[in-house]
Amino acid sequence: ADDRNSGSQEPPIAWYRATMGRAGESVMSELAGFAGTLQADGFTGYNQLYRGDAIRDAACLAHLRRKIFDVHDSQPTELSTTAMAGIQAIYRIEEEIRGLPPAERLAARRRRTRPLVRALRRQLMRQANGLSRHADIAKAFAYGTKRWRAFNRFLYDGQLEPDNLIAERAIRGFTVGRRNWLFSGNFAAAERSAVVLSIIETCKLCGVDAEAYMADVIERIQNDWPASRWDELMPWNWVRRQEMPLPLPDERAR
Repeated sequence: ADDRNSGSQEPPIAWYRATMGRAGESVMSELAGFAGTLQADGFTGYNQLYRGDAIRDAACLAHLRRKIFDVHDSQPTELSTTAMAGIQAIYRIEEEIRGLPPAERLAARRRRTRPLVRALRRQLMRQANGLSRHADIAKAFAYGTKRWRAFNRFLYDGQLEPDNLIAERAIRGFTVGRRNWLFSGNFAAAERSAVVLSIIETCKLCGVDAEAYMADVIERIQNDWPASRWDELMPWNWVRRQEMPLPLPDERAR
């Protein structure tokens, strides 16, 4: 949860949950009762969430950009160049409006971004008509056209991002690291890893040294930090020991 791009003052939080696999059942269990917009990639495990009216899907424009770029990088064509230029223009606007309130972002997207998106689609559809569906660039475009409504969702909600890179960045360290550690050993260990990773990533989002934070907070808890002041130990409120007074004896007794 990180809405700072849309002007929110709420602290960012990263949270991991360990599951026995990537099956859609885990997603359904986690989001049971949720209603709203889910911004995610095209993982098929999410599909069953969108069958009702409670959850709307918002696709990730960065995934589409990556698929087109991979083709453009190896076999640049006029079509791939046009597509990349259109997407880059959209992201330049996003850079300009980052941090503004949702209403202002929405107004800018309606005025400036929506015409770019529509022009991009018309151009791609017109130029892609003569391509073989087996061509790499055609496959990249098909990824976008199949979920075009979901790719457009950010144009109608100023709080949404055009992509889910906030979540992608929050899992990058884990996805790179798991190539090295491979196994957690058992499920209980995986759950403990999820807790530690949640703390580390939240600290990173808040600009806090995770190692110093955990060492300090654990020591405070061992010294009977009062439950009434737990909020002071959250990463977004935490300050180093020399800057935060220890609780008074009567506070520890509560």
